Amino acid sequence: MEYVYAALILHETGEELNEDNLTAVLESAGADVEESRVKALVAALEDVDIEEAVEEAAAVPAGGASGGSAGGDETEDDSEEETEETEAEEEEEDEDDGDDGGEGLGELFG
Repeated sequence: MEYVYAALILHETGEELNEDNLTAVLESAGADVEESRVKALVAALEDVDIEEAVEEAAAVPAGGASGGSAGGDETEDDSEEETEETEAEEEEEDEDDGDDGGEGLGELFG
C-alpha cells in the first residue's frame, strides 16, 4: 500500500510520477523499495487520471454501493447513480476481457 500512498503524495505535491521520484519518497519514509514494484506501479498509472480516480473513490459511500434506496422510492439521484454504476461495471467487464494472467494492482501490491 505504501507504493500507492507514495504515488498519491507525488500527485498531491505536483511532482512527476516516475521511478526516481517514487523511489525517493519510499526511501525517505524508510520503506524497503522493490524496483520491480516501482516500475509496475509507474507503468500501471501511466494513463490514469489520478485526480478523477480519487474523486470517484471519494464518491463511493463507506458501506459500498447499494442497489436501491432504503425506503423503496427511487429518486432521480438514485437512478443516476445506478446508471453510473452500471456503466462502470460494463467498462470493468470490457477491460477484463483481455486475459493477461494478472489480478490487477491488488496482486502486485497486496
